[in-house]
Amino acid sequence: MSDAWDRDEAATFVEALFGKHHTEIYAYLLRMLREPELAADLAQDAFIKAYRNYDTLEKPENARAWLYQIAHRVALDEIRRRKIIRFFPWTGESRGSAPSAEHLVMEARFSAEMQRALARIPERQRAALLLAELHDLTGLELATALGVTHVAARALLTRARESLRQALAAERRDAIDSSRPAPREGSG
Repeated sequence: MSDAWDRDEAATFVEALFGKHHTEIYAYLLRMLREPELAADLAQDAFIKAYRNYDTLEKPENARAWLYQIAHRVALDEIRRRKIIRFFPWTGESRGSAPSAEHLVMEARFSAEMQRALARIPERQRAALLLAELHDLTGLELATALGVTHVAARALLTRARESLRQALAAERRDAIDSSRPAPREGSG
């Protein structure tokens, strides 16, 4: 195959990926970076990197996980560049233009508490939870996206869920403590 053929094939393939996955890649980046314009720019960068690195895709059936891996690295590069680590609300789109009923319920019931709890856990664990729970990546897709083995991805997700459980418990304790009246001084 000539280089021109490879570029044409890559362009066609990445264009199809863009049409199929742009919304969810943008949503993932928005959750990681909390800035719509930046997320849009980085989503575009992720697809450009996918085009440039088309030859690294080993199996077309793994394209979605490969694309998430690229988007994840683009987000981490931006976070490191800015030296900020923060999290977006546990809301938004998963695989379509509108949030699912389940996500709407989660948003209504847990958005503020979940956001604070997720902000307490390590960034890598947060990313694993987002990819697995909100973006429905399988264990193998998660491993590919994070650049680790399947066993390591499962272990990371297990630690992430436990960290989230502990962070939610801490959030609830903090909420209870802040709702108690302060003791009065000098009464008696």
